[in-house]
Amino acid sequence: MTADKFRSLALALPVAFESAHMGHADFRVEGKIFATLGYPDESYGTVKLTPEQQRSFMQKAPDVFAPCAGAWGRGGATSVRLAAARVAMLRDALEVASKNVASQATKKKG
Repeated sequence: MTADKFRSLALALPVAFESAHMGHADFRVEGKIFATLGYPDESYGTVKLTPEQQRSFMQKAPDVFAPCAGAWGRGGATSVRLAAARVAMLRDALEVASKNVASQATKKKG
């Protein structure tokens, strides 16, 4: 998996768009970040999962998914090791992350 492939998978999701924060590319739905590239370095991406979803993805592919450091990681922020990631599993993680963010945005509107 390359950063460009991660980007193309993220942007293939409905209404997803690319932006940036703190020097890293990020991917958003309804203005909310669901994934990033380049953290902690260029060989990683991240997805915003729930802690339960994070555990599930880590069980399926422990060489790909790991919690991010600190409170973010305990809250579900999940690191993706690009070199080990496969398209189908990353696509699934990105879809779940985008739906998580979209549902949070909808709850805040309502």
